Amino acid sequence: MAGDVIAGRYRLIEPLGRGAMSSVWLAEDPELQRQVAVKMLAPTADRARFEREARAVAALSDPHIGGLYDYGSHEGRPFMVLEYLSGGSLEERLKSGQALPDSETRVIANEIATGLGHAHERDLVHRDLKPANVLFDSEGRAKIVDFGIARMGDAGTLTEAGTVLGTAAYISPEQASGLTATPASDVYSFGVILFRMLTGRLPFVADNAMELVRMNRDERAPAVADIRRDAPAGLAWTADAALAKDPAARPPDGDALIAALANDATAETLAATASTSVTRVMQTAQPARRARRSSSVLLPALAVALVLLAGGAALALALTHNGNSSNNNSGPLPSLSVPSVSTAPSTTAQSTTAYSTTARQTTVSTSTTTPTATSTTAPTTTRQTTTHQTTTAPVTTPPPPPPTTSVTTDTTTTATTTDTTTTTTADTTTSP
Repeated sequence: MAGDVIAGRYRLIEPLGRGAMSSVWLAEDPELQRQVAVKMLAPTADRARFEREARAVAALSDPHIGGLYDYGSHEGRPFMVLEYLSGGSLEERLKSGQALPDSETRVIANEIATGLGHAHERDLVHRDLKPANVLFDSEGRAKIVDFGIARMGDAGTLTEAGTVLGTAAYISPEQASGLTATPASDVYSFGVILFRMLTGRLPFVADNAMELVRMNRDERAPAVADIRRDAPAGLAWTADAALAKDPAARPPDGDALIAALANDATAETLAATASTSVTRVMQTAQPARRARRSSSVLLPALAVALVLLAGGAALALALTHNGNSSNNNSGPLPSLSVPSVSTAPSTTAQSTTAYSTTARQTTVSTSTTTPTATSTTAPTTTRQTTTHQTTTAPVTTPPPPPPTTSVTTDTTTTATTTDTTTTTTADTTTSP
C-alpha cells in the first residue's frame, strides 16, 4: 500500500505497526507539509470501537496525549490521522531490562501523570495504559496514545461487566475481576510502569498471560525498596501506593499522581538533610545536658547547707526567746522563715512535623530571691548574712539561696513523607 493516497490527501510512506484491529502508517500531508500517522481499521475489525476511539481522542487536548488531526473513510474503511511521534515508545526504552536513570524516570512519570489527569478530568479512563502506549515526540516528550478501549463517563461500551480487558502485565485487580474500570484503574497501571522504570522489571512475572492476570488480581506487589534499596524515596512511595489492591487505597486519579510526584523532590531533600539536622539538634542539646548535670550535683548540696544553717538560726532564736521572756525587756522577736530551694527539672519535648525541620533552644532563665526579716524594734540589714540586734542576743539569718536555674530544650524533628496508578489492554496494535 506504500504510495497510496488516502482520501485524496495523505500519501502512505511506510508501515509503523499492525495488529488485529488496525494498521498504522507513516504518511505525508502535502497540504500542511508535515508527516502524520494514518491509522486504518482492519477489514474484519469492529467499526464501533474504532469510532469510539476517535471520539475519545478528539475530546482531549493536552501536550502529553497524542493529537487527532482528521477522521474519515476511504473505500469503506474508517481512518484516523494522528500526530506522528518519531521518538519511539517507552517499551523500547525498557527492553534492556535495566532501570532508567532516576532523572529520566521522574520526567516521564510526571508527563504520563499529566496526560492521565487531563483525561480523568473529562471522565475518560484509558483502561490499557502500558509502555507500548507511551510514545515520544521529536523533542522527547512522553504522550499517551491508543484509546481504543477507553471508557467515556457513564456511557455504555462494547464490553459488558465480567469481560476482562487490558494487557495482562499492567491490568488492575478490578479489571482482572471483570469489574468496571475507574481512574484508579489507570493509576494501578501507572504504578506498574513506574515500578518497571525504577527497577528494570515488572512487579509480577509469569509464563502465561492468565497467570499474570491472577497475580495482579490476588497477590501483593513487592515494594520497590525490596528490589532496589537506593531508589528515590518519593518515586518508590508513589509506585507502591499506586499498586495497592484496593482502588480506594490508591491515589484516586491522575491529578493525585501529579501531587504525589510534586512532593517527591521535597521528600528526597528532607531525607538527605535529616541526618544533618539531627546532628545539629544533638550538638545544641549537649550544653543544656551538661548544665542539668551540674545543677543536679550542686543544688542538693546547697539545699543541705541551708537546712543546717536554718537549724542553727532556729536554736539561737529559741535561746533568745527564753531570755527575753525572763527579763521582759522587749516584745516578741520577729519570726524567720527559711526559703525553700526548688530545682526546675529539665524538660525535653519532641514532636514530628511533616516536611519541616526545626531545632531551637530556649533561653536559660535565672532568678534570685532574697528573703527579708522584719521587726518592730530594729532594722534588718541583708548582705551575706542578716543580723537582728537586740539587748540580749544576736539573731542571724542564713544567706540567700542560690539562684534557681531552669533549662528547657525544645527539639522538633523532621519526618518525611511521600504516591501511584495503572491499566491494561488486549489489543496488540502499536500506536504511533
